[in-house]
Amino acid sequence: MTDTPSTVRVKICCITSVDDAWLAIRHGAAAIGLVSEMPSGPGIITEERIAEIAATIPPGVDSFLLTSLTDPSLIIAQHGRCRTKSLQLCDRLDTAAYAELRGALPGISLVQVLQVFGPEVVGLAERVAPFVDAVLLDSGGAPGEGVLGGTGKTHDWSISREIRRAVSVPVYLAGGLKSENIRDAIATVRPFGVDLCSGVRVDDRLDADRLSAFFAGVRDAESRS
Repeated sequence: MTDTPSTVRVKICCITSVDDAWLAIRHGAAAIGLVSEMPSGPGIITEERIAEIAATIPPGVDSFLLTSLTDPSLIIAQHGRCRTKSLQLCDRLDTAAYAELRGALPGISLVQVLQVFGPEVVGLAERVAPFVDAVLLDSGGAPGEGVLGGTGKTHDWSISREIRRAVSVPVYLAGGLKSENIRDAIATVRPFGVDLCSGVRVDDRLDADRLSAFFAGVRDAESRS
């Protein structure tokens, strides 16, 4: 059974198997996240598994490779092994790196993760946005702390709302989202998309009931807007 698609794009992250990818897609996921080696956070799988899952994703559903690499040549090589439709850049890159990625990976979307640790992130988002296709706002640490998201915690959504208003690219909201708070999150931020991992899992396994409840909450939030 497939749930009715929502207007707000829902990305289910930390996918670890083909079966879980298709469970998310059947419930209405517009994108799935595949996590490569990271200094922190859940859902890490091998590049071989990422490539296996990415190869099964149907047209119309996006696949994100989450990478903590910052050297564009290494990112390009990693993407060549994993073959996803988008790159989720979890750490900060030099400005010149974006042009190098664009030149080597035409047609691959670049999504920059920004950790919302304080109001100064608004200015950072404004500087980064012209170089990427979207930004993803997560609940990690300040620069140098080595926390690149995946904390399962919320952040100050008023800052995320300010970022969404300040930039001209789509904004994904992440960090501690679940069925119980997704209505408020969407009402506050009005994001292009939402991204979650732990909020639809039980004992680290993707859960159909939690998926259904989350998507119901997204559709309810949309109906109120």
